[in-house]
Amino acid sequence: MHDLSFAVLGAGHGGKAIAAHLAIKGFNVNLYNRTLSRIQPIKKMRGIELEGEVKGFGKLNIVTNNIEKAIKGVDVIMVVVPADAHNYIAKICAPFLNEKQVVVLNPGRTCGAMEFLNVLRREGNNKDITVAEAQTFIYASRGMGPAAAKIFRIKQAIPVAAIPSKKTDMVVRKLNNAFTEFIPAASAIETSFNNMGAVFHPSITILNLSRIESTMGNFQFYIEGVTQSVAKILEAVDEERVKVSRKLKCARIYTAIEWLSMAYNVVEDNLFDAIHSNPGYVGIMAPRTINVRYITEDVPMSLVPISEFGKALGVETKVIDSLIDMAIAIFKKDFRGNGRTLSRLGLEGLSVEQIRNKFIKGREI
Repeated sequence: MHDLSFAVLGAGHGGKAIAAHLAIKGFNVNLYNRTLSRIQPIKKMRGIELEGEVKGFGKLNIVTNNIEKAIKGVDVIMVVVPADAHNYIAKICAPFLNEKQVVVLNPGRTCGAMEFLNVLRREGNNKDITVAEAQTFIYASRGMGPAAAKIFRIKQAIPVAAIPSKKTDMVVRKLNNAFTEFIPAASAIETSFNNMGAVFHPSITILNLSRIESTMGNFQFYIEGVTQSVAKILEAVDEERVKVSRKLKCARIYTAIEWLSMAYNVVEDNLFDAIHSNPGYVGIMAPRTINVRYITEDVPMSLVPISEFGKALGVETKVIDSLIDMAIAIFKKDFRGNGRTLSRLGLEGLSVEQIRNKFIKGREI
């Protein structure tokens, strides 16, 4: 058993996979989920069965819907929930977090760590809490039952950044005790704007809505859902994301093709071929319903902040804006108003340098 202890917050497909994997590696792991019924089978089995690239039974220390019990005394808190739940998780954690603990959002999507810190402050926790975000989730994974998960592929390199950036190396050292795949990023600007979920998830889902509804998701999401035409929309979204990133003077911005090479060791000349050459995407089925996090999470928490930064920095994001507008029309939800706006992030009216200082130094200069 290792000295380092973990709490995994969220028992969806990713939370189950990472909790089981950590436990199989010999770490002491607590698992939290807001809905008790979802984790009752895990509680009964006292762990999670894992299949795929990692096989075995991960025996868990505590399985609970009590957040205080879940995070008390643990070293690292892995938040593995949809990004639209980060606000809620920050609120319920705020009374109990202390300076010795590290919170890592897996992933942060766009500006997750910034929002999490803002919520902690609003809730009255002014301690020097370390909050970091991963650029992407470490696995391509799926839940395989109430107490089982499958890891299709472990990604090769997962950039991580803390706010302020001077804490990043400490966070990565802790994470590397369990996962050598985590690497330091220059800042949370890089992890936020290299968010590939923003490029892939909403576009593929929205452009395959009729197929999802007519087949209940009976097709391979990436392999069959990405045709040549869909890949062109992905490339356009990617181009707009990169333009906004450059305005923010990102130290290292990856195109989607470069990211697929880094994360999956896939090397191709165009995005269509890169996606179809990725064995990690084979077998991943489309969602069974359009009411899925690829829209309800990734539109307000990934696309909206990119659009917001684009408007503030004078960068047109016409394709991204059209996807947001279509999602609003379909769901009749105010994804813009309820998303990660500059106002919500505490960045409204700031210059590029002031924004960068908030991410890098944790404050305006």
